[in-house]
Amino acid sequence: MAKQKMTPSEALVETLVAEGVKNVFGIVGSAYMDALDLFPAAGIRFIPVAHEQAATHAADGLARVTGSPQCCIGQNGPGAANFVSAMVAAYWAHSPVVALTPETGSMGMGTGGFQELDQMAMFERQTVYQVRVNQPRRMAELARRAFYMAKNLNGPTQLNIPRDFFYGVCEDEIYTTPVIKRGAGSLEDLDAAARIIAAARYPVIVSGGGVSQADAVEPVRALAEYLTAPVVNSYLHNDTFPASHPLACGPIGYCGSKAAMRTIKKADVVVALGTRLGPFGTLPQYDMAYWPDQARLIQCDTDVNVLGLSKRADVYSCGDVGEFATLLLERTKALAPDLKADSGRLADVKAERQAWGDELNQWSASDRSAPMHPRRFHREWTRALPENSIVTTDIGNNSSMINSYLRFEGVRQHISALSWGNCGFAYGAALGCKIARPDAPVIAFQGDGAYGISGIAEVMTAVRENIPVIAIVATNYEWGAEKKNQIDYYDNRFVGANLPDNPDYARLAEEMGALGFRVDHPDQVGDAVKEAIASSRPCVINAIVQGGEEVLAEPFRRDALNMPVRYLDKYSHLNAK
Repeated sequence: MAKQKMTPSEALVETLVAEGVKNVFGIVGSAYMDALDLFPAAGIRFIPVAHEQAATHAADGLARVTGSPQCCIGQNGPGAANFVSAMVAAYWAHSPVVALTPETGSMGMGTGGFQELDQMAMFERQTVYQVRVNQPRRMAELARRAFYMAKNLNGPTQLNIPRDFFYGVCEDEIYTTPVIKRGAGSLEDLDAAARIIAAARYPVIVSGGGVSQADAVEPVRALAEYLTAPVVNSYLHNDTFPASHPLACGPIGYCGSKAAMRTIKKADVVVALGTRLGPFGTLPQYDMAYWPDQARLIQCDTDVNVLGLSKRADVYSCGDVGEFATLLLERTKALAPDLKADSGRLADVKAERQAWGDELNQWSASDRSAPMHPRRFHREWTRALPENSIVTTDIGNNSSMINSYLRFEGVRQHISALSWGNCGFAYGAALGCKIARPDAPVIAFQGDGAYGISGIAEVMTAVRENIPVIAIVATNYEWGAEKKNQIDYYDNRFVGANLPDNPDYARLAEEMGALGFRVDHPDQVGDAVKEAIASSRPCVINAIVQGGEEVLAEPFRRDALNMPVRYLDKYSHLNAK
């Protein structure tokens, strides 16, 4: 469209409309009220949350499920500052969140006025692009740029707007920014990768988050089937390859699948698609150093910055993983046209899956009630999920333990806090996921510690806005991951790890207008999940599970902890005996 006379607020809101934004999460504030007033007439739903961190997580969840940029907005100063932790989560998830951050007026900058803060510095290291509007007349131009960069650099951006720049008159052109196609990467790299694969004895594919983001499961499946290559999911990306496929081995990384880890350990060639192979997702687990250091490595990702970041590869390719897998298959077929299905590898995968399934079932077989064994509980609630469910997972001992149990057939169904690992992620993210997929059950899974950070307050958001998210809270009255460290390294000296007086979250949910379920026996779990899904209302399932040394999973980071040594006499009694 041609340039038209409008206010900067109109220019901003019309840009949001052009970019397909239909929901904006935040807390109302005077700094952006002129633009906010236009939202209803523009067809944009403003969703007020209880805390701005949840607004960013909700925008992140909506962006991860839809694949398109989504927005959060908050008051300048304290409101914008509350976005920071959640923006880091979006950054490491390569999620296109556009944070709209009004700031103090242009004439008051540097005077220490009310709610003044340098908002650019806060977001410098956890955005792929940030810009301050320096003239009201540039509002549409710079807003477009924030969306363009979020789409094409696959990450969060910040549009910082002095609060007086919403007012005035400008002439602007409004249009949608394009997504630039990446292509398959260098043809030379493709040929080199094909030569390595054609000669492989035991190729294994790592299907990373980029496969889900690129909707590239089908080309990855075709490549895996031609090569008879087992497929493992990268850490906390259990939705990047169908769990029922005969070549699927499950996730590597903390509390993941032993079948996946034992399988990748056998590889002589690893094809890593859409993953940076982050160190936390490749560290030894279950006392098993499974990463095949001697294997040749092919790594493809759209972000050149992550190639070779954690592992040295033989071939790097910067490109779209779907197109890369498609052309890699063509070139491999040309080099090895008569490749037959390898019955030995298929049998190997089947045996590893069976052995791991049997072991996991043994771990999960307890009939204990009041409180339940957590692994039996995890088996029961994950079994009750419909196939199209979306699960957002927090950080913590129980949240990590379910990595062994979550199985998905489609992409964009496993939404996790990933390597930022901030407590309080799951519920806010679930709000955005449910708006993206109102037809799908959306489960926010948290321990009682993390739920106390965000879930309790945001249940009010779900009720007020009629967003039927289901919270499942594993209540073991402790910070489990930290307690496990204090058990293993600090001789059961518990400081800050116990949460003995937590309320009944089911009753609390009822007080806020949601449905509440309290379960403490395995036989109750499946029915509670099914009833919650059928209700189409915000629900909280308060599951009372066992805690303590007998049931907690291994520490997150044995590599980062050492047995303590105390030299001062007053602390010498704390040394290990």
